[in-house]
Amino acid sequence: METLKAQKSAISDFSSIIPDFLGRLVDKGYTLMDNKKIRWSTLAFILLVAISLPFLISDRWLNVVWFALFYMLLAMGLNVIVGFCGLVDLGFAAKFAIGAYTTGILMRQFGWNFWLTLPVSVVVSIIAAVIIGGPTLRLRSDYLAIVTLGFGEIVRITARNLQITGAASGLSGIRRPFIFGMQIRDISHWYYTFLILVIIYIIASYFIKNSRFGRALEYIREDQDAAQAMGVNTTMYKLFAFIVGAVMGGIAGSFFAVRMTAISPNSFQFIMSANVLLAVVLGGMGKIPGVLLGAIFLAMFPEIFRNVPYVANARMLFFGILLILVMIRRPQGLWPERTVDKEVKRGFDASERFVDDLRRHNRS
Repeated sequence: METLKAQKSAISDFSSIIPDFLGRLVDKGYTLMDNKKIRWSTLAFILLVAISLPFLISDRWLNVVWFALFYMLLAMGLNVIVGFCGLVDLGFAAKFAIGAYTTGILMRQFGWNFWLTLPVSVVVSIIAAVIIGGPTLRLRSDYLAIVTLGFGEIVRITARNLQITGAASGLSGIRRPFIFGMQIRDISHWYYTFLILVIIYIIASYFIKNSRFGRALEYIREDQDAAQAMGVNTTMYKLFAFIVGAVMGGIAGSFFAVRMTAISPNSFQFIMSANVLLAVVLGGMGKIPGVLLGAIFLAMFPEIFRNVPYVANARMLFFGILLILVMIRRPQGLWPERTVDKEVKRGFDASERFVDDLRRHNRS
């Protein structure tokens, strides 16, 4: 009996090593980032490494990093819905499928220029978000999750059965775009293109998070009934969050279509929605660095062990076990909100700003 208890204790201690280490690392990072010189120096170093990466690694690994950047775009779009607003969306693959098919159809069937398809992709994404979100966003939790899951499957099955979308075989022969007279062809070109997109998405995410709109979403996430009692139009704000997430997913889908030059319904299955949601939850819902870290972890971990002897065939098993351990020992994510007194003070300041916003809104 004592031996069994000792074994359980050893397993528990081992399973807590990585999450506890990550927790201490994140807390130390928050403390260091309070210093502006360290913060800006760190960001400059990360940007320098990102710019230099194509010269440091092979094309195979650069393709893996590109895939991680693509996951970052999707995760930041879903983070607006799940992380900022607290909604449950199990059909996010449909949102970037709409952008991908819009661009693919316009370029393949009608000969449009890629850059002209982006505004159309945005408009179609907004229309789709309003159609699905308008009647259903009054629902909560499990009911909303079921509706979004059904929406994702409806989009995929519809694309599978329409001739204009290429039916089950999808669309192929999508031309790669030109920029400043140069065709975006090589993997390094696509890496820099998606790196720029990620930077734009990060700036947009921080702008949303620190705006009045973002504070309203945070208030809805924490207590929707209290937000509604204070005069917040919760349905409208949730719909706006749904629209913003759909637009971000649609733009990512448009770039995905021209990067792959071919799309099919199999690219937008439920497993894709689950993986993006996993990146958001694993990294830390509502925390932008955490979402980026979750996307990197999800995209790169299986590839790191692909060619390792005795591990390659079981790498997804180890990946799943590690995910379970992290979620058990660190359910708030790899990079959660800080919990020190300084952050609590900032939370009170944010609440006071939100109340001031409401008062000005009611007076106007």
